[in-house]
Amino acid sequence: MDTIIKTKDWAAGRIKEDEIKKYMDNGRDFIDDSGIIEKLKLNKTAEPSRIMEILKKSLAVETLTPDETALLLNVDDKDMLDEMEKTAAEVKRKVYDNRIVTFAPLYLGNKCVNNCFYCGFRSENDSSSRRVLEFNEVKKEIEVLTGKIGHKRLVVVYGEHPSMDIDYMTGSIKAIYSVSVQTKKGHSEIRRVNVNAPPLSVSELRKLKEAGIGTYQVFQETYNRQTYANVHPVNTIKGNYRWRLYSMHRAMEAGVDDVGIGVLFGLHDWRFEVMGLLYHAIELEKKFGIGPHTISFPRLEPAENTPFTKNNQNSVSDEDFKKLITVIRLSVPYTGMIITARETRALRKESFRLGVTQTDASSRIGIGAYSEGNTCQEGKKQQFFLGDTRSLDEVIKELAEMGYITSFCTAGYRCGRTGLKIMDLLRTGTEGKFCKQNAVLTFREWLDDFASPQTLEIGEKLISKEIEEIKTRIPKFYGEFINYYDRVKSGERDIYV
Repeated sequence: MDTIIKTKDWAAGRIKEDEIKKYMDNGRDFIDDSGIIEKLKLNKTAEPSRIMEILKKSLAVETLTPDETALLLNVDDKDMLDEMEKTAAEVKRKVYDNRIVTFAPLYLGNKCVNNCFYCGFRSENDSSSRRVLEFNEVKKEIEVLTGKIGHKRLVVVYGEHPSMDIDYMTGSIKAIYSVSVQTKKGHSEIRRVNVNAPPLSVSELRKLKEAGIGTYQVFQETYNRQTYANVHPVNTIKGNYRWRLYSMHRAMEAGVDDVGIGVLFGLHDWRFEVMGLLYHAIELEKKFGIGPHTISFPRLEPAENTPFTKNNQNSVSDEDFKKLITVIRLSVPYTGMIITARETRALRKESFRLGVTQTDASSRIGIGAYSEGNTCQEGKKQQFFLGDTRSLDEVIKELAEMGYITSFCTAGYRCGRTGLKIMDLLRTGTEGKFCKQNAVLTFREWLDDFASPQTLEIGEKLISKEIEEIKTRIPKFYGEFINYYDRVKSGERDIYV
């Protein structure tokens, strides 16, 4: 009973109303439900010439307006859709080249004070086996992720619960960064910890910044107010729409300038949600000069003992899913785009062509699942079920066959290429010059330390092609790059431009 009381007291003090109102404009937030619906209605059709004008704007790496985005969302002509997909691929290539960043999700606990109807972690789900990892258990997870798989980036997921408060977050991040594992030729460690966490106060976010996090993610889940209220009970922390909506504003104020936004597609009409993501990006650009570092677009998936996920009237078909990926890439052309192992292998493969830049692999979302393997009852310890459980080696092999180089680079974040600096570099295509070189260096590391013989063979061919491209496209960097490359082949690690 004491634990229940303490948990309720903790939850009661979480929301800081002054850290909502200070960012609002004349008492209004930046999402106008009726306005979004109206724009989708008013921008039903456009001449092909108008669509082509909009696509030229995307190619110039300029954020589209809501009216322009609504027009793209309403395109149903096959030729125009093909043109949109072609342009999305060109935008992705211009901004991010042929790099795909990989990461692993790490769920540190499944305790939660919220009761979201679609979530396997909801507080009223009595079938869920609850657990929060101790720091020594966190280290065991990292030993597997870095020593056996070769991951260099994580998205660490925390529940909203006093057992995973800010002190736990910073302590677990310290534990993650402390692990270094010997490999075939060098050593391996996590170099960037991105955080998917509940909304935090400015003071808490400053502590996260000091702990050395990368991107701070908070997904709105749905931007539609009525749907939000329907699935998030009002007597929970998450029931406060605006506390969540202004999470990124507080992060920016705290100095966390790489932020990630997202929607759980399937809760409301997908076109409305894409518009909500755009308005969020525009708001951040307006207030801070920086849009979202990443946008995520997971689809609602079945979860243990969660009837809400069945017979969903707002489910998003594969064709509509590909279209929303295309439109996000065109509307917010500079942003990183994340697709996860929720999706099938075939759909993930297709998404890279449409503009996706990041994905996970070797993913386990049960609590303690990396180190405990089959002894972890994932069905009762995970939030939802995965659609693609392939290993990192398998994913990298397929990407290399498609002509994509897997980048494990984290250099920009340690060289200060974040926030406004990276946005400027991305918009001008300059960031690719650094990232092309660092992608090859980190890919060389991974191949030497972790690749299977088949993946190594295919990876070697791709690396030869990439090195020749560096020599041709950025010759003034070539000499220094080759010096770094030879050092990596000799066993040095974490060398970057």
